Amino acid sequence: MNKVGKLFRIAGPVVVATGIDAEMYDLVRIGKEKLMGEVIEIQNDKTIIQVYEDTSGIKPGEPVYNTGKSLSVELGPGLLTSIYDGIQRPLPTLKDQMGDFILRGVDAPGLDQKKVWQFKATAKKGEKIKTGEFLGEVEETPGNMHKIMVPFGVSGTLKELNSGKFTVNDVIGFVEDSNKQKHELKLKQYWPVRVPRPSAKKLSPNMPLITGQRVFDSLFTLAKGGVAAIPGPFGAGKTVSQQQLAKWCDAEIIVYIGCGERGNEMTEVLTEFPHLTDPKTGKPLMNRTVLIANTSNMPVAAREASVYTGITIAEYYRDMGYDVALMADSTSRWAEAMREISSRLEEMPGEEGYPAYLSTKLAQFYERAGRVQPLGTKKEGSVTVIGAVSPPGGDFSEPVTQNTLRVTKTFWALDAKLAQRRHFPSINWLTSYSLYLDTLEPWFADNVNPDWRQLTGDCMKILQQEEKLLEIVQLVGSDALPEKEQLTLDAARLIREFLLQQNAYHEIDTFSSLQKTRLIMKTILQYYAQAQSALEHGVRVQKILDIKSKVEIGNAKFNKDFEGILNGAQKKIEAEIRALS
Repeated sequence: MNKVGKLFRIAGPVVVATGIDAEMYDLVRIGKEKLMGEVIEIQNDKTIIQVYEDTSGIKPGEPVYNTGKSLSVELGPGLLTSIYDGIQRPLPTLKDQMGDFILRGVDAPGLDQKKVWQFKATAKKGEKIKTGEFLGEVEETPGNMHKIMVPFGVSGTLKELNSGKFTVNDVIGFVEDSNKQKHELKLKQYWPVRVPRPSAKKLSPNMPLITGQRVFDSLFTLAKGGVAAIPGPFGAGKTVSQQQLAKWCDAEIIVYIGCGERGNEMTEVLTEFPHLTDPKTGKPLMNRTVLIANTSNMPVAAREASVYTGITIAEYYRDMGYDVALMADSTSRWAEAMREISSRLEEMPGEEGYPAYLSTKLAQFYERAGRVQPLGTKKEGSVTVIGAVSPPGGDFSEPVTQNTLRVTKTFWALDAKLAQRRHFPSINWLTSYSLYLDTLEPWFADNVNPDWRQLTGDCMKILQQEEKLLEIVQLVGSDALPEKEQLTLDAARLIREFLLQQNAYHEIDTFSSLQKTRLIMKTILQYYAQAQSALEHGVRVQKILDIKSKVEIGNAKFNKDFEGILNGAQKKIEAEIRALS
């Protein structure tokens, strides 16, 4: 097999080599600087390669080396708290090697090769073991146990397994298969990023991902193992929404991919996350986070790799039985990278210049989410994917948004008009939807309250009625409406201001428990029902609208003792309405 070829043609991030025997998705090194690239097409004796580094300065005739391996990630203890670029090179290590700007042709292993880990074996010598079973565990960060698993394709009798202190390269034991061949066991393993990690069984997504954001938890719930899309124009709050979800959702591991976003947005994540405290453990949030920073000024081809690198790391932790949340910010930049590479390959363009296979690529990525029973363990794990989409000018009819909507079951539509009105999170409650509500209803009935679905449904009805009434209000003003409909507008205002609006920068309001969310909904709907009853008994609507104690519902958002305040507000509202009649 010929491992060395020659460069034939260069077109930006895409190069053509000849005289190299390569397979699809083989990793190759290009030129004298040995830039990293991946084979994406083979035509007779020509091999087309996408390069993950800047290609300026290389010329035809330079050598191309085939490694014979596909683009893989190194999986093992040390992933958590790491900050990688799109091809799993640790950025802090690269900074130590070359300063603030990454030079070309530099390589660094994904895991710290020298760090010593305390490994505690749980499998016993002489046991029959198979792929995915746990060999033991390592405390990766305080409170986060990293399960060491039998690598894929290895099964047989465990001949040796040692507890003690090891680096990721040390041999911790041996497995003898049915052919009497010995396989070494290490703390680390490799996995090709384009291949989904297999599981024993797919499970129904019947548990919610609790985010602490009232608009998501109440009206547009996402299931663990589900898929959500957050499309929105510039300045609508995509990145802040993603960061809020990363901070507060009840997943055990967070993988945050900054895919083609601005450098300052990733800087915000990198500076904030190490100082944030995980509400469940009291430890730094970074202890359960993997960050992949692939900013817009990095080479285009690496954007695609960053998305696959992130989902492979997420699947690895899922196989340990953890619930993982993956944030991809933003998939539009990845699609733009595909468009650029497709045009360099002179392929037939599809809609708006995107390649015809755009929908297939997006579906392949999102389909790797899910709640599963991993191989070799009875524990359940999940990968929940939340993808931001940045449609140009906020136009949701463009191809990336439309193709994303085909494969996602939760749609959180960000609205620039709401953002301009300073309504945050600026989720448009009329265009957003969740298709998980029916499957999650039993969970909410058992774990929160049987009236949960009724409350959320009633809130949604009021908001929909408000939209119809606002068209009339713009023509004739609210005073011309019947009194009953004026009351509906008031209830909708309370839902918008007290339930849907949430301050991400307030220490208490930034996270809202399900009990708090339910109590706010219940108090508003109770006021609405009592006000309607008073109206039927002849009380003038203006007197009802002037009730002072409604304000206390809003005060509860910013107070730890929300239960006392909301219960008090219910009694005061009831007393005020009774006094009117």
